[in-house]
Amino acid sequence: MARILIVDDSPSQLLGIKRIVEKLGHETLSAEDGAAGVEVAKAEKPDLILMDVVMPNLNGFQATRTISKNAETAHIPIILVTTKDQETDRVWGMRQGAKAYVTKPIKEEELLKALQEFLPG
Repeated sequence: MARILIVDDSPSQLLGIKRIVEKLGHETLSAEDGAAGVEVAKAEKPDLILMDVVMPNLNGFQATRTISKNAETAHIPIILVTTKDQETDRVWGMRQGAKAYVTKPIKEEELLKALQEFLPG
């Protein structure tokens, strides 16, 4: 069982993603914006982060860059989970340090595949 941090400012999206992740047998942590996500990542060192992009304060691209450039958290794989489905967004997200990019609405199979690829063992 892995500990997965879900960062999303939408309570309904957060709950939907949390249900899928917990159904797959993982523990969840959550944060309501990018700034909080960075803090939870530093404090809790989750096994993986699912990061929304469009959020107040610090957006998901900025939070991903911050987490992936910090020596304490750089090892944590980040999967961007967003409605932004343009190729330029995908490329930009990967340049910020994301390992994968999943578009909303989330398909459980797609999320499962991404989790299996980036979670240890």
